[in-house]
Amino acid sequence: MNLSPEYNASLLDSAIQRLARAGIELKITKKRVKNINFRLKPHTLMISVPIFISNAQIGEAVAKRVSWAIANHPQVLEQHQRKQYPTSESSTADSPLLLWGIAQPFVLSHDEKISYYRQQLLEVMPALFDKWQPIVGVTANETRLKKMHTRWGSCNTRARRIWLSVYLPAYPIECTEYVIVHELCHLHHANHSRAFWQTVATAMPDYQRWHNMLAGKTGKLD
Repeated sequence: MNLSPEYNASLLDSAIQRLARAGIELKITKKRVKNINFRLKPHTLMISVPIFISNAQIGEAVAKRVSWAIANHPQVLEQHQRKQYPTSESSTADSPLLLWGIAQPFVLSHDEKISYYRQQLLEVMPALFDKWQPIVGVTANETRLKKMHTRWGSCNTRARRIWLSVYLPAYPIECTEYVIVHELCHLHHANHSRAFWQTVATAMPDYQRWHNMLAGKTGKLD
């Protein structure tokens, strides 16, 4: 059965919306390839398509992969986080301790790190939220800390509650500020739409640097 271009366009729009609700951004790149290729990465579904393919064909192909991407995304996040976390439970007791991206002259066990990082975050969070809430133009009703292994922060938009990962103090403090901005922006936009990222960029023009650092895209902390 042949479907109209309008129907296929709506398939693509619907797929983009479903992926966004799951925290996944769709990125389509046209290349000199024969087939449509999918690659699922943390928060991103990357698609390489032939140069002369129609939008209708792209819509059909993406629609068939949405459920697969959403179902497998948690596992992709977990695998990525295991590779990137400097403070995962697999860390040895004598691994270097980082505080705000700077190596400290002492070592702590994993459980001691959790307690230490929690205290460090509790000390800076009030000032950081006071700084960024007026800039973003929203206010969280509640902020909490959590030992999260697959994400750096989360936001319950209905309760206006924001959670931060206790592992954030291992990175420069700007990374924590970025996560706060990111989650506050979800109070404007519940998904990861273009409008959401524009709101993040407006509030924090250099957010990409800290986003990339947390995503493990930089070779070192500087």
